[in-house]
Amino acid sequence: MVWRINSLQELKKLARAFAKKAARRAAKRRGALVIGLVGDLGAGKTTFAQAFLRSFGIRGRITSPTFILMKRYEFRGVSRFVSHGFASIFHIDCYRFKKPQELITLGFKEILADPKNIVVIELADRVKKILPKNTLWLYFEHGKKENERFIKTRNYSPIPSFANASAGRRAN
Repeated sequence: MVWRINSLQELKKLARAFAKKAARRAAKRRGALVIGLVGDLGAGKTTFAQAFLRSFGIRGRITSPTFILMKRYEFRGVSRFVSHGFASIFHIDCYRFKKPQELITLGFKEILADPKNIVVIELADRVKKILPKNTLWLYFEHGKKENERFIKTRNYSPIPSFANASAGRRAN
């Protein structure tokens, strides 16, 4: 599935819809819900991650953890309805990782084992070898126009209803 996005508002709307559908489908998993974001710099990965986290009730400033590598957000004071039963979201940026093993040293296996965790990973292709097979992959590409982006999913289409929104959708 491929979505054409023409504005930041459309990208945020897509992220919210993705979060809602992914959380509902996550009930069947054994470990953490893992979302891998892949794409060039400036393609929308961080903006998507920010809107995704906000859809779970995370407040305050959300920045890409490029320099701190990983940031944990806990669902304190957030209703189970909003959090869908999750306890934490981990936002990881793999820009500075040279080897997947570097992520393991940060306790990544324990994070993945907990089904109450959501893990959003920017530049996830750098650590693909250690990610679970059920990782939800999103690929971000620049379009020809200034704010145009294409977001592709592979083997997973959590947002069929988004086709009715303002962003365009085209089949793979």
